[in-house]
Amino acid sequence: MAGELIEGGCLCGAVRYRATGPPQHQTMCYCANCRRASGAQSVAWVSVSRGAVEFTRGEPSRYRYAREDGRNIERVFCGDCGTQLTYAADGPDDGVDITTGSLDDPEAYPPHGESWAEEKLSWVKS
Repeated sequence: MAGELIEGGCLCGAVRYRATGPPQHQTMCYCANCRRASGAQSVAWVSVSRGAVEFTRGEPSRYRYAREDGRNIERVFCGDCGTQLTYAADGPDDGVDITTGSLDDPEAYPPHGESWAEEKLSWVKS
């Protein structure tokens, strides 16, 4: 999958992006922050280098906040339809996470592991 083009966008089509691979990792996240931001019990992510992502249509909205652990977070989403697109934390990791559900081909990037499994809701079965 090295050098591949990863493309996707929001529900309404106002925002489109592309990223160049290879993915750094693919995971299913169960943390409370992702649950609240998505309104779902978990979020699947495919991570790429921060410089690998570019928005090709529309200007997404950005929401910055500090996590409980003090790390600064930026979530990027469509300001029209609300689709969550990316997540990035300030710090030594240069990655950006892209919501797998917003990919044109989400089947190509299944999660290979779990993040924050200790925060998984009791009724979520793996």
